[in-house]
Amino acid sequence: MNEHPLIARRSLATELTERLRDMIVEGTLAAGSKISEPDLCETFGVSRTPLREALKVLAAEGLVQLTPNRGATVARIEPGAIEELFPIMGMLEALAGELACARLTDRDLRKLEAMHGRMVTHWKAGEWVPYSRLNREIHEQIFVLAGNQTLAGLYQSLMVKIHAVRFVARKSPERWAEAIDDHERMMVALRARDGAGLSSLMREHLRHKADVVHEALRQLDR
Repeated sequence: MNEHPLIARRSLATELTERLRDMIVEGTLAAGSKISEPDLCETFGVSRTPLREALKVLAAEGLVQLTPNRGATVARIEPGAIEELFPIMGMLEALAGELACARLTDRDLRKLEAMHGRMVTHWKAGEWVPYSRLNREIHEQIFVLAGNQTLAGLYQSLMVKIHAVRFVARKSPERWAEAIDDHERMMVALRARDGAGLSSLMREHLRHKADVVHEALRQLDR
């Protein structure tokens, strides 16, 4: 049975983007590996045109690197970039958390609670891809609630650089439980509208994430 069934002719580029993104998150397409366009065209039963459109979208997200005359590879990040970028991300997320707490409505909180609950359900089921997607959406929602477009723009510009590993780096069971604990404590701070507390937790969460990414890179090198 084909693990990746053929895609219907509607919205080919969009569906291909989603399929390829999941393959990268799942590790089917490993960080640093070359992407074979002929193989993927055969797998999904499509031409190169929609596939290349999908690869351009993933390149804009930072998940894929496109090199002239060499094609596409799954992006990876170097240890030096982690040390440089993650502390900045931590400060941005800390500020976003503080601002979000000051503006948070009961309706906003209910939405975050629902997202968090679904994410925990996926964690308990060991479902990495939907867990990773909700994790990303929760962090992005906090920036939306912060209500600062300049801050959100800085965040998105840096996310392009680290998106390839931040939500893709596989966690050990212990690290995954640690991430869930971080999010549980973040929800406690949000419920209390504790901006200072959430700010501190967000910086700690990014330090934990940097450790996970370092571990993932060491595994790739081995």
